[in-house]
Order: sequence, then structure tokens, then C-alpha cells
Amino acid sequence: SKDRNKVNVYFETGKLLSKAGKEYGKNIIKQYSEKLMIEVGKKYNERNLRYMRQFYEIFTSIKWNPMGSKLSWSHYRELLTIKNIDAIIYYIGICEKNSLSKRQLQERIRNHEYDRLSNETKTKLIESKELKVDDLIPNPIVIKSIMLKENLSEYALKQAILNNLDDFLR
Repeated sequence: SKDRNKVNVYFETGKLLSKAGKEYGKNIIKQYSEKLMIEVGKKYNERNLRYMRQFYEIFTSIKWNPMGSKLSWSHYRELLTIKNIDAIIYYIGICEKNSLSKRQLQERIRNHEYDRLSNETKTKLIESKELKVDDLIPNPIVIKSIMLKENLSEYALKQAILNNLDDFLR
């Protein structure tokens, strides 16, 4: 497919840039960028070449073969914004398992889905142990409400706050 070919080309480009950077110094990306933009096009600008090198370095460090994955370059670009390697592995897994689009992945990253998992669940993920539904779905937040004098779920609390915003802000 077109996307798989693009991922492969960008991975190999990152590999070449990583090796060239070690031999010729950090300025090599700028030099390659100037040549490639003339020969191939604007998509090989300096910023994108840095992403390609970062892509290669991250995925070789975690011993992950992006060619065996069903993710597109857009997915990988989103994952490059994440600093935690374990989080990257988690998001790759859920993308492949649930066939997430780039926008769905962005939403999960923006909502810090990985960060909201318990430490016990993160440990199970790192050790590749089997997860139960309870591991991935945290207990609902239960807060005593002064307004309603009962226990509320997160959704009910949100509705109570929105319905009585003036009281809440006081």
C-alpha cells in the first residue's frame, strides 16, 4: 500500500540520516534537506528529515519493526510527540487492536489515556501479561455531593456542576 511504502521510505531515510549524522556531524540534515528539496520536493524539508531520523532511532531502540504494523506515517508522527517509550508501545498496541484512525489516536493521546492507567496495569503491559477489563477501566470517581447528598459518578458530577455552575464556583 501507499502508506506502508511511505513508512518504509521514511524509516530507511531515518536510518541513513542517523548513520550519516554519526559520521559527518549534526549539520548533515540541513545539507541533505537542501539537496532533497530540490531533487524530490518540499516534503523532505529539514523538520521532516529530523522526524524521520527520530522515527528510526525510537523504533530501533524499542526493537519494533514499523513495517510489520498497519499504522500509517500520520500515526507514527503523532507517536513521535510522546517521550515515554512504554506509552508509545501502548498506543501502538491499541491502534492495531482497535484499528484507530489518526484522529482517534490523537484524542487518546490528548486525554492522556496511558498516564491515567494504574501503575499495576502499566507493569502488566510492560511485562506483556494478560490484562483484564478491570485493568483498563478504572473505578468510577465517586464524590459526595453537598448539592444532592448522594454518591455521584464522574458523568453525574459533571452534569451536577454544569446545572449549578454558580453554586459550584462559589
